[in-house]
Amino acid sequence: MEDNKNKVIKLPLIPLRGLSIFPYMVLHFDVGREKSIKALEEAIVKDQLIFLTTQKEIDVDLPTPEDFYEVGTISKIKQMLKLPGDTIRVLVEGISRGKIKKVIDEEPFFSVEVEEYKVKEYKEDKELEAFMRAVLNSFEDYISVSNKISPEVLITVSTIEEAGRLADVIASHMLLKTEQKQEILEAFDPKDRLEVLYKLLLKEIEILEVEKEINTKVRKQINRLQKEYYLKEQLKAIREELGEDGEYDSEIEEFYERIEKAKLPKEVEKKVYKEIDRLSKLAPGSAEGGVIRTYVNWILDLPWNKKTKDNIDIKRAKKILDEDHYGLHFVKERILEYLAIRKLAKNMKGPIICLVGPPGVGKTSIARSIARSLNRKFVRMSLGGVRDEAEIRGHRRTYVGAIPGRIISAIKDAGFKNPVFLFDEIDKLNSDFRGDPASALLEVLDPEQNKEFTDRYLEVPFDLSNVMFITTANSLGTIPRPLLDRMEVIEVSGYTEEEKIVIAEKYLVPKQIKEHGMKKNNLQISKSTLRDIVNYYTRESGVRELERQIATICRKAARQIVENNKKVIRVTKSNLKNYLGISKYRYEKVRNEHEVGIATGLAWTRVGGDTLFIEVTPMKGTGKLVLTGQLGDVMKESARAGLSYIRSKAGELNIDEEFYKNLDIHIHIPEGAIPKDGPSAGITMATAVISALSGIPINKYVAMTGEITLRGRVLPVGGIKEKVLAANRAGIKKVLLPIENKKDLSEIPESVKKKLEFVFVSHMDQVLEHALVKGDRKDEN
Repeated sequence: MEDNKNKVIKLPLIPLRGLSIFPYMVLHFDVGREKSIKALEEAIVKDQLIFLTTQKEIDVDLPTPEDFYEVGTISKIKQMLKLPGDTIRVLVEGISRGKIKKVIDEEPFFSVEVEEYKVKEYKEDKELEAFMRAVLNSFEDYISVSNKISPEVLITVSTIEEAGRLADVIASHMLLKTEQKQEILEAFDPKDRLEVLYKLLLKEIEILEVEKEINTKVRKQINRLQKEYYLKEQLKAIREELGEDGEYDSEIEEFYERIEKAKLPKEVEKKVYKEIDRLSKLAPGSAEGGVIRTYVNWILDLPWNKKTKDNIDIKRAKKILDEDHYGLHFVKERILEYLAIRKLAKNMKGPIICLVGPPGVGKTSIARSIARSLNRKFVRMSLGGVRDEAEIRGHRRTYVGAIPGRIISAIKDAGFKNPVFLFDEIDKLNSDFRGDPASALLEVLDPEQNKEFTDRYLEVPFDLSNVMFITTANSLGTIPRPLLDRMEVIEVSGYTEEEKIVIAEKYLVPKQIKEHGMKKNNLQISKSTLRDIVNYYTRESGVRELERQIATICRKAARQIVENNKKVIRVTKSNLKNYLGISKYRYEKVRNEHEVGIATGLAWTRVGGDTLFIEVTPMKGTGKLVLTGQLGDVMKESARAGLSYIRSKAGELNIDEEFYKNLDIHIHIPEGAIPKDGPSAGITMATAVISALSGIPINKYVAMTGEITLRGRVLPVGGIKEKVLAANRAGIKKVLLPIENKKDLSEIPESVKKKLEFVFVSHMDQVLEHALVKGDRKDEN
């Protein structure tokens, strides 16, 4: 309860920096500011009273009235001591609280009118007594926890009977922030002051207890480390005394240093520490020590946290793909779409790309280009002939000479955890008694599982989710279905004749000239010569054989330059055989005239499209059907289906309805050494049989492909692009295609489309309409 008769007195003021003073408190501080020294001098001249308040900000050198608190302590100067460097040390005693009413002067020192607060104590107040006891008990706890205040202080404090004074004395001994001290100072009523102090005491006790707990933990850890260090030093000394090599200890120390730098996952770190602990207890030359040492080195060499930063720039990626590959427009578009999605959805688990196509079309180099465009490392693993599951998952450490699988080995060699990883020839995987590698790959290629891929050698999970997996295959037929389901297939079709010529001009010839040590103008190969190399010296969908033939020309040209001192070698159509010998292949061309019983079919092979000249000859017999030319089961069934259709329509086709009783029909497809299969020659064989039985010739400029049903319907087939290119090469002018294959025309180059007439058929009647030369149509085309 405050006394209403508070008097106002005029006093000089000193703002304190980082200090607070309470009534009944003795404090010494140094005064160095000119204003403060003058305020001291003024106080000494008068009654030695001075008003001390605290600055709000400690770093303000020239404070204004706004920079210090209004409430402070009226204090009496007890002693002054002049120190070197114009600094004065002052000893003061706090008397009572005061509040600034008015700032009278700011120069040459602060002079203020202060209202002095003298507080009357409460008489026999139970609440106040309870507050005092609670504060004393809490202060006792504070002293025991802090260990920074002498226990004797508690004895002194417990003798104080005045509530206000008790609060001030306790507050003066506590380590509080300036704002907290000011809060106590501004509590003029003793009850309020005790309440504020009690809350602060409880809060500080709680903080100090947590602090003490932390200190205890840290101290225990330090003691353990000191103990370990001491024991290690003893062990080191013992080993030196026994004459053992000191390099063993330095190796263990090196392992510990590498673990700290590696920032391993917790589970892995725990495993490695356990292994190093085992190693430290073994004799330096033990066999098991060597196994552990190799294992630890493998773990520490892996890039657990190292990643290359992706540079997904679609324009740059397009430029790189165009630089490295000619054509393949669909494949490039699909890859650019894939990269765009990765840029937009950075955390999306992208599909596993499977590039499927014939050999030599650039599947592996496409994967390299993707890595280059993403600024990632590229690693390749060939799966051709892999039979051992341990190649994928690694060997257990129990085996002598065990090592991790090739996936982990490749990641280690890459040095980063997010390379572009190519599984080459995934369709060539095999399985035997050593396991099924295809099943092991299921975990690797599944985005839901490969986050925790566990190699048998490592026995700890390694995160493969950042790796971009790409696979290649020549065909999908031999890839296990569960493995195929995890991949997105992108068909990489073979190159057209024109594309091969451009690739040879732009890429292969300059590359081979450079590799054979010649200059660009030393060797000239004309475009027509390259066309002949493509047509008569290679038969492939890709360009590998073409490159080998160009390399052969370069070798022979290099010899001529060296032997005969020639400057320029020109390779033309006429002298090509001097470099490559006689033609290795031939292509069937359109025959000289329309013939009965010979139809031109179109076939797909692994090295591109081809034309099939199907010959049919009826002979007197008992209705046998003879099929020759290495035909597969499907093709034989197509021939029988075609024959059944002809028998059902014999009357309409002007064919003897009894032909199947008195004639044997022989169907032959030349080039018997080459196996042939598939349903796409169905309509071709049926047309050839109808022509042979009816005596009507077949238009030599017409080629066809399509499957036939018993009712004469024409069904769609595959490989349209390759088949059409083969037709164009053979000099065909009209191509009959199933109507459902109309959509496949978009894949055919415009230059080829302009040269051919396409007729889309749905029934054999339409096929015969265009294929057979009837009456005045004999000289057609």
